[in-house]
Amino acid sequence: MKNRRIVLASRPTNVPVAANFCSEEVDIPELGEGEVLIENLVYAIDPAIRGMMDDVKSYMPPIPIGGLIPAMALGRVIKSRNPGFREGDYGRAFLGWESHSILKPDTVGFENVRVSSDLPLTPYMGAIGWSGITAYVGLKKYGEMRDGDEVLVSAAAGAVGSVAGQIARLSGNRVVGTVGSPDKVRTIIDELGFQGAIDYRNCDDLGAEIDRHFPNGIDLYFENVGGATLDAVLPRMKAFGRIPVCGMIANYNNQTEQYPIRNLWQVLVNRITMRGFLAYEAMDMLHEAEDALGDWVRHGKLVATENVSTGLESAPDAFIRLMSGQTQGKTLVRSDATVTTMDDWKMPA
Repeated sequence: MKNRRIVLASRPTNVPVAANFCSEEVDIPELGEGEVLIENLVYAIDPAIRGMMDDVKSYMPPIPIGGLIPAMALGRVIKSRNPGFREGDYGRAFLGWESHSILKPDTVGFENVRVSSDLPLTPYMGAIGWSGITAYVGLKKYGEMRDGDEVLVSAAAGAVGSVAGQIARLSGNRVVGTVGSPDKVRTIIDELGFQGAIDYRNCDDLGAEIDRHFPNGIDLYFENVGGATLDAVLPRMKAFGRIPVCGMIANYNNQTEQYPIRNLWQVLVNRITMRGFLAYEAMDMLHEAEDALGDWVRHGKLVATENVSTGLESAPDAFIRLMSGQTQGKTLVRSDATVTTMDDWKMPA
């Protein structure tokens, strides 16, 4: 059995291009004690991987030239030497763009996923997976969300932001999102239930637009973007406001020329709590988050927005579209057309 993989051919300059990737086939090694072999079915395509393609220091090591493109993946167990997994179970972890993976106990996100027969597989890599879990723990644990908060979510039509805004709304808060097109404005208001939207690309003054939506200031800002948006938000936070920092996507394509944040002193002025976080460090909330998210999706209270490509070979193009701002919701790749998606699913009556 051979393992098909997509690896880094060259380092991108700004937005990645197809020539930055290439494919290869390698042998699958024998399993060691405690390891699990899975056939990957769904891959999460995440913007954070862009930072790992540059040879710079980050919270994850850079990908070497010729190295596997890492990603969260969900697969079916085909062989196990781990008592926590049986053949036919579903394993999920931070693995890569490859047809088969070996899960090791120390792999980030190592998990036997409790897949429900009444839901498709793809949301387990999106709204019910680590995107949804990130939104859940970011708001509740690191953002200390409270009843009645005035909440702003950046990249609100994206994988994490779209779920974060819905969780804030379902928790009894007023939520506004920033997006980058009129179509995305319609999506987050008409489909996801946000109470307001700001199209940052089509407004003359971002700060004034934020003031219009938050005349009394912002309690909680769920940060996915950084750059000019963060700089505009900081002076508009309420005293003792909270900013859980999930991502800085505005900087991912140009890490060597970061946007200068001029209003950072407002952290002191307004005694703001601003904290970066990784959802993997909140494993104590994993099952709580999965249960809440699954229940909301199952009962139609939370919309799991997805854009799904088919075939491992489509992963580079899906990633390029994501990093070009062309996507909405969670960007996913399924191994083949037999893997069920939210488009295949009919909500129970």
